[in-house]
Amino acid sequence: MTSGSKTWTLLCGLTLSLCANASAPEDAATARALVSSLGRPAPARTAFAEARFMKMLDKPLVVSGQLAWLGDDRLERTVEVPTREVSTIANGEVTQQREGRSPRSFSLKRAPQLQLLVDSFVALLGGDSAHLEQAFTVQHSVDGADRWTLTLTPRDAKLAQTVNRIDIDGSGNEPRCMIMQEADGDVAIDLLGEYASRMPATPTRDGLVTMCRGG
Repeated sequence: MTSGSKTWTLLCGLTLSLCANASAPEDAATARALVSSLGRPAPARTAFAEARFMKMLDKPLVVSGQLAWLGDDRLERTVEVPTREVSTIANGEVTQQREGRSPRSFSLKRAPQLQLLVDSFVALLGGDSAHLEQAFTVQHSVDGADRWTLTLTPRDAKLAQTVNRIDIDGSGNEPRCMIMQEADGDVAIDLLGEYASRMPATPTRDGLVTMCRGG
């Protein structure tokens, strides 16, 4: 797992091409309106549960805890299960603190693609579709009365070497899942808010995708 992909998972609070029943992507104005509706005033916090499916492992890695946007570029990911770990981004620095270990930090200046991710996700949290579209191609598709999927595809070639695409599934103006397809084939699926409590004891990738798409 690269530091960039792990830190993007930190951001994901707030893919897999399986949306067979969805309509064709709607126009850009509709996607922008949805992004605007997702904006939240800081501080904003939400529960999350994540299953990471990696090619080198037979079973997914599952963690749960809380994600927080504290305003500006300050983000925090607190893992409570299975082991407490706090990761923060603030003032251009990434810091990871794992229980029983010394903190580890590095500057975003060493990872310009990661800085781009941070800026873009802050734009998503702030409902700033114009800023988001500078880094990603944004597509919006719908399935049913109010279920939707936002698909973010990196414009930056170097970023695309880490992240293939990101799907954010939701209903109304509430995101409930994020599915990140990494370029190496690994997949991270985050259940957000009330959905976090629905993480199965033994999750499967297809089962989680079905849940996220309203199944």
